[in-house]
Amino acid sequence: MSDAPTTAGDGSRSPKAENKMGLWARIKLFFRQIIGELKKVVRPTRKELGNLFVTVVVFVVIIMAIVALLDVLFGELAFVIFG
Repeated sequence: MSDAPTTAGDGSRSPKAENKMGLWARIKLFFRQIIGELKKVVRPTRKELGNLFVTVVVFVVIIMAIVALLDVLFGELAFVIFG
């Protein structure tokens, strides 16, 4: 096996090859990978965003109600026990 830097078929570099790269080459590679990942991002439509917003708000209200109910129950239980 040779020590020459190799790349996999998918364009990624092996960890051994990245260690032999200079500092600036690694920084450039890092930013190229960031840009490549950002290009894969799919932004939600306005309707999807509205649906997600409503879903989150409803979920938060339900959790708040559960926590408030438990708070009242435990408060009453503490009042009964400690008078």
